[in-house]
Amino acid sequence: MVIANDPYVWGTGRRKTSVARVRIKAGTGQFTVNGKPVDEFFTTPEGRKAAKQPLTATEAGSRYDIWVTVCGGGITGQSGAVSLGLSRALKLDNPGYEAALRENGLLTRDSRMIERKKYGLHKARRATQFSKR
Repeated sequence: MVIANDPYVWGTGRRKTSVARVRIKAGTGQFTVNGKPVDEFFTTPEGRKAAKQPLTATEAGSRYDIWVTVCGGGITGQSGAVSLGLSRALKLDNPGYEAALRENGLLTRDSRMIERKKYGLHKARRATQFSKR
């Protein structure tokens, strides 16, 4: 999303129940998530790698300052939401990045959600144990 006279480029990412609002601007490579450095916010290596994947795919790591607000879900969902939001913002700022982002599957929304619990069952699909007698 580009707003007139706004120096920032915005991107929204969603994954499972997480929502990330990403704001980028040309800068020095600062990357903060909810006010903390990205490496401090995402404690697992998988979470860090997923969040930074759009930057490694486009080789734009030190060209942008990135601010992210993410809420909902857990670590995996939040890192996936940050990745999608960052990819969308990078694509808006520089359309030349789209090919590299698409090639790595970073512009595709993962629509998988938790299936709801059904009545008469323990969980979404888990039924009671069958008893012959």
